[in-house]
Amino acid sequence: KSVQINLIHFIFLMIYIYTDTLILEWDGADVRVERSFVPPRCPRTVRQGDFVRYHYHGSFPGGRRFDSSYDRGSTFNVFVGKGQLIEGMDKALLGMCVNERRFVKIPPKLAYGSEGVSGVIPPNAVLHFDVLLIDLWNSEDEVQIQTYFKPENCTRTVQVSDFVRYHYNGTFLDGTLFDSSHNRMRTYDTYVGIGWLIPGMDKGLLGMCVGEKRIITIPPFLAYGEEGDGKDIPGQASLVFDVGLLDLHNPKDGITIENQQVPESCERKSQTGDFLRYHYNGTLMDGTLFDSSYSRNHTYDTYIGKGYVIAGMDEGLLGVCIGEKRRVIIPPHLGYGEEGRGKIPGSAVLVFDIHVIDFHNPSDSVSITTRYKPTNCTVLSKRGDYLKYHYNASLLDGTLLDSTLNIGKTYNIVLGSGQVVLGMDMGLRDMCVGERRRVVIPPHLGYGEHGVEGEVPGSAVLVFDIELLELVSGLPEGYMFIWNDEVSPNLFEEIDQDNNGEVLLEEFSEYIQAQVNSGKGKLAPGFDFEMIVKNMFANQDRNGDGKILADEFKLKDQESREEHDEL
Repeated sequence: KSVQINLIHFIFLMIYIYTDTLILEWDGADVRVERSFVPPRCPRTVRQGDFVRYHYHGSFPGGRRFDSSYDRGSTFNVFVGKGQLIEGMDKALLGMCVNERRFVKIPPKLAYGSEGVSGVIPPNAVLHFDVLLIDLWNSEDEVQIQTYFKPENCTRTVQVSDFVRYHYNGTFLDGTLFDSSHNRMRTYDTYVGIGWLIPGMDKGLLGMCVGEKRIITIPPFLAYGEEGDGKDIPGQASLVFDVGLLDLHNPKDGITIENQQVPESCERKSQTGDFLRYHYNGTLMDGTLFDSSYSRNHTYDTYIGKGYVIAGMDEGLLGVCIGEKRRVIIPPHLGYGEEGRGKIPGSAVLVFDIHVIDFHNPSDSVSITTRYKPTNCTVLSKRGDYLKYHYNASLLDGTLLDSTLNIGKTYNIVLGSGQVVLGMDMGLRDMCVGERRRVVIPPHLGYGEHGVEGEVPGSAVLVFDIELLELVSGLPEGYMFIWNDEVSPNLFEEIDQDNNGEVLLEEFSEYIQAQVNSGKGKLAPGFDFEMIVKNMFANQDRNGDGKILADEFKLKDQESREEHDEL
C-alpha cells in the first residue's frame, strides 16, 4: 500500500510541475531557476560571500551551446555575490546544495545586456545554464569534525607530536574519491601537529581515540589551497576524509604494563638473566592478531634482560610472578620500529597479553622443602641406597605430568646411579623413610632444553612431591658385592668346584648366589643379579678369554690402582 500511495503522490507531483510550467510562463523579468535534482542530504547551501566550484553548460534558448566547463575539464571557481559573476548567476546560485543540479534562465539585463560579448554572446541574449554544484566553502570556515563511532574505552587521545597510524578515504564534497589508504592496503603513518600534514588534517586528528572513526571536512585554505596538489586534487577544493585511527604513540612513551591477574602467593619475581617460559597473544592496537604461542601449542622460551627479545618485552617481563597474567603495551621504538616485521607493520604499537608459566635462573640449584619428617629420622638416604618412593610430578603452573599414585606402584631406584635426572638424585638425598618433601628442579638439572617429547616441555622447571616409603642401604662406593663374614683364604679353590684350575661364568654365578642366599655375602641392592655377576666376572677375567685363572683372581683390597666393582 505504501508503494501505491508513493506512486500516486509522484504522479500528482509530476502533473503539478507540468501544469505549473504551462501556467506560469516565464516573463523574462528575473532569473528563472528549475531545480532538476536536489540531493537527499543538504547540510549547507550557498550564501552571499561563499566560494563555489561548479560545472555548467551555457546555451541559448534554441539549444546552441556557447560555453561549457566540461569541455575545459575544469570547474568554474568563484566567489558568489561579490560581482565576479553576471548578476543573474549570482542570484541563481544562492541556496544551492552540493550535488544539486539547476536549469537557470537569465534575462539579458541580468546577463550581458545590450552589448553582449563580442563573437560569443549577441546583444540582448537570454542565457540558459545547466549548473551542477561541486564544492562550497567560506573564508570563515573551520575544520568540521563529525565522529560517528567512538569506543567506550578511550584512555588516551591524539596530542601534538604524537605519531599515528590511520586508514582513510579522501573525497571531495560531491563524494568523488581522490585517494584511499584502503586501496593501497597500507595505513598512513605520520606525526601530528608538527607540519607533516595539511593544517586541517593536523587539527582534525587531535583528540581522537584508537578505534574512533570520524569524518573531517577541510576547507581548501587549510588543505591544498589555490593550486591543489598538482595531481589529483584541484585548486580551491574542499576535502572530506573518512578516518579510522588504528594506532597512537609518542616517541617519549615507555612501555605500559596492565596487571590482569597476580597470584596471591609470589615467592619470587623474575630478574635480569632469568629464563622464562610464557604464553602470549600479540595484537595491534586495533585488536588485529599477529601472533600467538597458543596457536602453536608451545610456550615462548627465552632469557630476559639480555637482548634475546625486543627491548619492550625485555622490560615488560621483569618483575613477574609465576602464574601472573599481564598486558604489555610496547611503542614501536621499543618494538619492531619503522620497518616492522612479518605481519607487524612499520611503526606499530604492540599489545602482548602474557601468561607466565615458569622461570628459573641458570645459577639455580634444586630447591627442597620438607613437608613432613618423622620423629625418628636417623637413617638417611645416601649414594648407593635402594629407594622406593611415591611422587606427583607437575610443572610450576600446576599442570600434572605424572604420578605413581595413579598406577599404585612405587618408583624404585639406586641413588646416585644415574637412574633419574640429576636434580631428583639431589632431592632424594638425606631423606628418611616416611619423610615427605617438595623438590623443585630447574631444567638444567632436569630434562634440559629439549624436555621429553609428548611428556615434559623443553626448559621446564619441574615440581616433585615425594614420599619415601622404603630404604635399603647400599654398599660402599665402588662395590657391587661385599662379604658379611671373613673371606676364605682358599676362595679361588672354593669357586673352582671342578678343581680344573679355571673358573667359568656359570661356576662363578652359582658361587655368588650361594653366598647371598646363605647371608655370607651381599649384592648391591636395586640391580639385576645377572648384570652384577657378569660385571664382576669380567673384572676378574683380565685377558677376556671367558675364564678366570688363579693368577688373574684378586680381591678388591688387593687391587693396586684400578677400581673394579668386584670381590
